Amino acid sequence: MTTTTLAVLVPLLPFLGAAAGLLLGRTAPGFVRPLAVLPTLTALALAVVVAVRQGGDRAVDAATELTPTGSVPVELALHIDGFAALVAVLVVLVATCVQIYSTGYLRDDPRYPSYAALVSLFTSAMLLVVYSGDLMVLLVGWEIMGICSYFLVGHYWETPEARAASLKAFLVTKLGDVPFLIGLFALATDAGSFRITKILGTVATGGLDHPTLVALLLLAGVAGKSAQFPLHTWLPDAMAGPTPVSALIHAATMVAAGVYFIARLLPVFAASSAALVVLAVMAAVTMAGSALAALAQDDIKRVLAYSTIGQLGYMTGALAVGDRGAAVFHLLTHGAFKALLFLAAGVIIHAAGTNSLAAMSRMGNLRARVPDAYWTMTVALLALAAIPPFSGFFSKESVLGAAEHVSTGHAEGIPDAAGWIVLVAGLVSALLTAAYATRLWLLVFRGKGVEAPDHGRQPVAMTAVLWVLAVPSLALGGFAYGRLPDWFDGHDLTPTLTTSVLGTGVALVGGLVTYGAWRHTTALAARVPLGAVAAHPDADGGLVEAEAIATHTAAYGDMATAPDPADPGRLLLGPLHRHAAVGFHLDALYTALFVRPVQAGATLVRFLDREVVDTYVRGASAVPRLLGAAVRRAQTGNVQTYVSALLAGTVVLVVAVLLVATGA
Repeated sequence: MTTTTLAVLVPLLPFLGAAAGLLLGRTAPGFVRPLAVLPTLTALALAVVVAVRQGGDRAVDAATELTPTGSVPVELALHIDGFAALVAVLVVLVATCVQIYSTGYLRDDPRYPSYAALVSLFTSAMLLVVYSGDLMVLLVGWEIMGICSYFLVGHYWETPEARAASLKAFLVTKLGDVPFLIGLFALATDAGSFRITKILGTVATGGLDHPTLVALLLLAGVAGKSAQFPLHTWLPDAMAGPTPVSALIHAATMVAAGVYFIARLLPVFAASSAALVVLAVMAAVTMAGSALAALAQDDIKRVLAYSTIGQLGYMTGALAVGDRGAAVFHLLTHGAFKALLFLAAGVIIHAAGTNSLAAMSRMGNLRARVPDAYWTMTVALLALAAIPPFSGFFSKESVLGAAEHVSTGHAEGIPDAAGWIVLVAGLVSALLTAAYATRLWLLVFRGKGVEAPDHGRQPVAMTAVLWVLAVPSLALGGFAYGRLPDWFDGHDLTPTLTTSVLGTGVALVGGLVTYGAWRHTTALAARVPLGAVAAHPDADGGLVEAEAIATHTAAYGDMATAPDPADPGRLLLGPLHRHAAVGFHLDALYTALFVRPVQAGATLVRFLDREVVDTYVRGASAVPRLLGAAVRRAQTGNVQTYVSALLAGTVVLVVAVLLVATGA
């Protein structure tokens, strides 16, 4: 088969699997798991073949017009370059791992058939975005992912958290999609086509009339889909869904779509220096803010959610300095180690048999209980912290290297300010990333939380997937960075000495400082147990205990309410901790600025509808009703009354005629 035919089958197979799963889920439940795994697994094999055939050479293009529009045509088009080929492999690899993992994680879930079908549809939609060469077709996949995320995040719809999270994710992303759609139409109007190649040709010849406006409109949709500031607040709440869904959304679909979209249309954004600076500022705030928030979270999945937001910030930062190769390189490595982190977290939660153990303060010393998760999560956390030679080191250093190159004025057409913003924020975030990664590892595997009942060994389908993903998390960066330039426009992705030393240095500092803080707080907690606020300086232990109590209270506040006295995040963040723990109050701010005014407006509209509009309607109906009542009273059924009325009427008519005649 031709490369084009194989490429069409890659998104088509998961779609057919989803359709078959929905149709046969109730009538033939034995086919549900094969229909979930086999089409996606086959699509993975085909995606690898497409990538090998494409080989980083000239892009594969094919198109056919769907229907005449009379103006700007809409075409079913494929555009497969090196970026698309490799990202498609990542998407289907993670989706396959998630489907296999879910057969164990959700084996007793009565809604597993619909869940598996939605995961397949989600995968198909993302692959449509990756391979599409037409913006309207891309938009179809873009919106299908939105509705799939709504249903998957709300999978446990019995809980109010899941219902609220799914609705929030849908509404926040739709808020960004409105200007995004306007931007797409503006872009197609200037280019006279929705085809990506024609649009890029128009940009190259300077045919874009309002590049800044178009770029900012598109950026709004990207911020919503890829959870970038200020539209990032939906992603931490989306952790209410099943853990495998979190792995899929965070590693390969949904949030990756926005980054990939900018990478595909980077010349549109590069045509406006102002848009690049805005993108750099957005990336910087996202990186630093999400890292601080991650350092203050107690729920392990929320830590990983804020981590995803920050790592996406690195990718958008690379795009802000005009290096889409570094951005997609980090997208690939991040997809591997973030999927591994979420699936390992799922093993930990599954081992306890309850989601309540997602709180890291309740975990501790789990190495012997979940050895597979322990070793593989350690690999993934080292990759997240960008410690060499793990994959995250190479991709993150390519981002920092690109920013350093721009900041020194060596990149033509890219503002130096964008380079400095991304470089400084990237180094600060590297320090904080290593800090929260170390904190997570210590609290989960070395802490002294509540001992949960042992639910036995985890299913092989869950643990085997962890080791599969551990391989690219460990080796993808070192194996790929020397080979990827042929796939990524020939850009050199080799780490530079300056940023490598700086990035690794601050990461090591962040990890060591966090370890020291953990040792200090652990020793302090051992000397002063939780709830010992009532201890008095005159008690046994004298001044030593009193000093420990005072130190603990100053660092954490009232010990009776502190959730975990051995949490180094509280000591490191100090007074900032309570603000970072709630995402710097952005949800409260949005509630005050948008939610409450909308609710007040809805209340006013309801009042006007009930008390004003309904009053007029009731009044209009009252008059005919009264007339009808009066007429009804005249209908007595008495013949004598009718004859008397007839005679009286006749007399009145005769008198009236006589009067008229006399007057004449």
